[in-house]
Amino acid sequence: MFLKMNNLLFSLHLLLLASSLSSSLAKGGAFQSLLPSDFNDRINVSRARRLLDEVESRARVDLAQGYMTNSDLERVIKEFGQRCSNISRIYSIGKSVNGVPLWAIEISDKPGEEEPEPAFKYIGNVHGDEPVGRELLIYLANWLCHNYLKDPLATLIVENVHLHLLPSMNPDGFSLRKRGNANNIDLNRDFPDQFFFANNDEDSRQPETKAIMNWLRDIQFTASATLHGGALVANYPWDGTIDKRTYYYGCPDDDAFRFMASIYSHSHYNMSSSKEFIDGITNGAAWYPLYGGMQDWNYIHAGCFELTLEISDNKWPNAAELPILWKYNKMSMLNLVASLVKTGVHGRIYSSGDGRPLPGFITVSGINYTVRAGGTFADYHRLLAARDRYEVVATMPGYKSKNTSIWLDEGAMTLDFVLDPEVSIKGSVLQNVYDCNCDSKSKLEFVQFLWGSHFEVFFIFIVILGFLCLLFQRRKKVKQSTGAKRTVVV
Repeated sequence: MFLKMNNLLFSLHLLLLASSLSSSLAKGGAFQSLLPSDFNDRINVSRARRLLDEVESRARVDLAQGYMTNSDLERVIKEFGQRCSNISRIYSIGKSVNGVPLWAIEISDKPGEEEPEPAFKYIGNVHGDEPVGRELLIYLANWLCHNYLKDPLATLIVENVHLHLLPSMNPDGFSLRKRGNANNIDLNRDFPDQFFFANNDEDSRQPETKAIMNWLRDIQFTASATLHGGALVANYPWDGTIDKRTYYYGCPDDDAFRFMASIYSHSHYNMSSSKEFIDGITNGAAWYPLYGGMQDWNYIHAGCFELTLEISDNKWPNAAELPILWKYNKMSMLNLVASLVKTGVHGRIYSSGDGRPLPGFITVSGINYTVRAGGTFADYHRLLAARDRYEVVATMPGYKSKNTSIWLDEGAMTLDFVLDPEVSIKGSVLQNVYDCNCDSKSKLEFVQFLWGSHFEVFFIFIVILGFLCLLFQRRKKVKQSTGAKRTVVV
């Protein structure tokens, strides 16, 4: 009995001590001196960490609820490919760090075939914690599939653009609910940069970055956009400045980019009414400079005009808001793609000699940027701001360049070029720099014939032949691109 009483008294003593200790810890009383000096900090940090872990755990469950998992996304993409096989092609551009395929959808009336048409790409989920884009791109694909041949805008896009959708560039970051990929690398800082060369070693880049770069080597995209979250604005190059300071730093095609960004902003439910960004658009460097971004790399290295679109103030909104966000962004996403054929200058480059396509180059006077024509059809698609006069120049090694002035209004223009081979006299030899494979003896015989007694006859023959070629060029029929108001051949 005595032992039981002692145990009871000891337990009561401990209980009172604990009660007093707890009270002292809460109020900072006398018992504080009996404890280690950092005891309170340890308790508070431990509690804070437990609370933070609990909040993050709940947040991860709550945030992901209603969003497609990576497995869901793969299944939905493949089902779309089966359901809309007449206008789509499903393929992978590579894999993430953890081996998740980076699935892409091509939408066209001739998917997988090369045509003299512009190509556009949308990329979502560049940052793992910004998943709205991956959901909206599935909305976009389904809308085009359901409305092809029913809605004029859907039909225009499907029949005149090769549209490629990459819903998730960063599936690992999405699974981890964090910005970077599985290696904790921000993929929008992992591309080669024009000012700083830390990313120039391609072998050291992330697999997702390499996949994008190889994708653009395979397909010549005219324009593109990435979908982000955390703000509401259409962002355009340049993204960085040479001295890392924040100020407006425009690229050579600043007018064209502002025009593109305005198409998205003004088609949006409320982006253009932004109080933070005038007209709902911003130059990237004027907002905040970043380096190694995908937007600038596209323009510099791939000939692709890319926008960075912030489409939701909340990075990870409740899934119930996704239909509303699709409604707000729907016309913006459609009109931006359609602008590839509804605005700008488009055409092909031919040889006057035999009419074959020439994979030449297009420049615009006063703009330090070159657009390359396609290798197969020699088609080019030059984005330019409307309501202005431009001098367009076509060049091709071994051919005489040609230029013409145009006035670009609200519509698109088809402008085809027919280039004449360069003919030069080296010493006494009349030579086509591309087509003549004569040996020395043949050259000598040709010179003797040309400068001999037959020169006058030969000269008259050349004049008549040139006149006939001119007539042939004028009569030649050239296909007119869809959406263009007028066709010009020079």
